[in-house]
Amino acid sequence: MDALGIIDKYYPEDNELKHILLTHSRSVADKALWIADKHPELGLDREFLEEAALLHDIGVFLTDAPGIHCLGSHPYICHGYLGSELMRKEGFPRHALVCERHTGAGLSLESILQQALPVPHREMVPLSLEEQVICFADKFFSKTHLDREKSVEKALKTISKYGEEGVIRFKDWCERFL
Repeated sequence: MDALGIIDKYYPEDNELKHILLTHSRSVADKALWIADKHPELGLDREFLEEAALLHDIGVFLTDAPGIHCLGSHPYICHGYLGSELMRKEGFPRHALVCERHTGAGLSLESILQQALPVPHREMVPLSLEEQVICFADKFFSKTHLDREKSVEKALKTISKYGEEGVIRFKDWCERFL
C-alpha cells in the first residue's frame, strides 16, 4: 500500500491543509513506531502502524474546521468515520478501522448516544493493539501546534471532553505504552 499516494489522491494540491495533515500524521506515526520499538513484546505490525498512522486523519478535508483549513460540510468529529469510508472504498478495511476508532480515546456507542454525537451509532473503540497505539499516539499531537508534543496532562485534558471512559482508557495506555 502506498499511504502517501492515497493522501495525494485526496489532497492533490500542495497547500496548508496538506502540510498540516502530513506533519501531524508523521508525528503520530513516529510516536507509534517509538512505542513499537520500546515494546517489542507486543509484536506490533510496524508497517501497518506507519501506514495507518499516516492515514488516520484522511477524512479531515470533508469537515468544517477553518482553523486548520478544512472547508467541508461535516462537523470535525465526523472525520474519523468519513475517513474510514474512504479507506474502505480504497480496499483497506483494516486501515479504515483505525480512522473510525481514533477519535478521542475511542467512542463507545453509549458515549455517542449520551452526548448525541453526530456520528453513526456503533462502537468506535480501538480494539487491536495497533489501533490502540495509533489512537494513543495521536493524542500527543494537535493540528494547530505542529511543532510540539503535548504532555500527558494536556492530552488528558483534551480527551476529557469526550467523557470519563476515554480518560480511563488513556491512563491505561499510559501504563502500557510509555
